[in-house]
Amino acid sequence: MTLAIGSLQLGFIYGLLALGIYISFRILNIPDLTADGSFTLGLSVSAALTLAGHPLLGILFAIAAGAAAGAVTGLLQTKLEIHPILAGILTMSSLYSVNLFILGSRSNLSLIGAGTIFSVAQPLLGGSKEVVKTVLPLLVCLICMAALTWFFKTHLGLCIRATGNNEDMVRSSSINVDAMKIVALAVSNACVALSGGVLAQYQGYADISSGIGIVVVGLASAIIGEVFFGRRSVMTGLISAVFGATLYRFMIAAALKTNVFPAFAFRLISAVIVILALSLPVVRRKVQFDRMRKKVG
Repeated sequence: MTLAIGSLQLGFIYGLLALGIYISFRILNIPDLTADGSFTLGLSVSAALTLAGHPLLGILFAIAAGAAAGAVTGLLQTKLEIHPILAGILTMSSLYSVNLFILGSRSNLSLIGAGTIFSVAQPLLGGSKEVVKTVLPLLVCLICMAALTWFFKTHLGLCIRATGNNEDMVRSSSINVDAMKIVALAVSNACVALSGGVLAQYQGYADISSGIGIVVVGLASAIIGEVFFGRRSVMTGLISAVFGATLYRFMIAAALKTNVFPAFAFRLISAVIVILALSLPVVRRKVQFDRMRKKVG
């Protein structure tokens, strides 16, 4: 029961990460690797300000820092014409030093004894600590999904969606494509950093290596959600991303619970889940094609 509750709580927190990955990979159609650095950036900023006695400011500044990191990647892509993958890698590598500076040249930072957003929200939400740790990430997820759904229905959001669908058409319509990419990457990494900021206060510490391979986690969540919900509207995509993140955490917990895989195989299991999720649509299409060919034959 404890394992299931913990997986649900982490599912909601990593659901914020999945929202950010969904924006860059699905809406903007750009492979953005900045997430590995912006996730740890949000984690570090949130932990540092929480230790200073400002947990709410920690979350807000984590969002702002993530947006700034995404904007830097966008500027490298658009203004300096660096390849999107290389631009993400450059920003991610640079953020490693920035994160170490924020953590005070330490590889980890403990928040034991410090007040967090969970301790602040407990008198307001009532219930036990576990209830607050479940309800608060869920509320943050719902607010974030509602805000993103509204945003992508505005003129700016529709321009970003059009840029991801057909960049040449948008450019011929006198829309600033570079600005659309920068804004979209800023929003994407703001969600990623928000996930890291909430996670830091949830687990009570920040570690410099927390963001390694986090793109795989977010991508797995988004793809698993699409297997169940398909690729329809933006709202459906955002919901499927959070659902996929929750289901992904349960799958990881179940795999580690069986004791077949050691704890250090976490990244390997994650990669295998992504491969399976990516291959399912291909296998499904081949099966449907074979059935159709047999009928025609």
